[in-house]
Amino acid sequence: MNFNKIHIGKLIEARVAEADIELARIKKYLNLSEERVRQMYEEEHLDTEILLRMSKLLEYDFFRIYSQHLILYAPQTRQTKHSQEAEETKLPVFRKNIYTQEIIDFMLELIFTNEKTKTQITEEYNIPKTTLYKWISKYKNRDL
Repeated sequence: MNFNKIHIGKLIEARVAEADIELARIKKYLNLSEERVRQMYEEEHLDTEILLRMSKLLEYDFFRIYSQHLILYAPQTRQTKHSQEAEETKLPVFRKNIYTQEIIDFMLELIFTNEKTKTQITEEYNIPKTTLYKWISKYKNRDL
């Protein structure tokens, strides 16, 4: 999956097909017309309330797709202890980036298919060298 260009409507449509969910059930759950549900499949972006409800109905965390995008293309900046103390927020503070298996597979596929070098990956995606080399060592014999 390409986490850089997300078309959430198409992904929802694919999950509906996988889960074999009837259109009538979706319409009733979302309280939308059949036309609106079909239109939703064509939209690149959806309201978060609809996305939350679809995540529940389809038992799939669609928000995680966006989280993976952030991990890959907008990693958190490294802050010093002093700057962290200076910035107070009422929002939840997440400890660190957590790489999912999908992210690991994506990075390894880039390396094994020679699309990117190890150096390019560490620079472009801000993944520590040691982390990348541990992944390569751990998964070198696995088919991706």
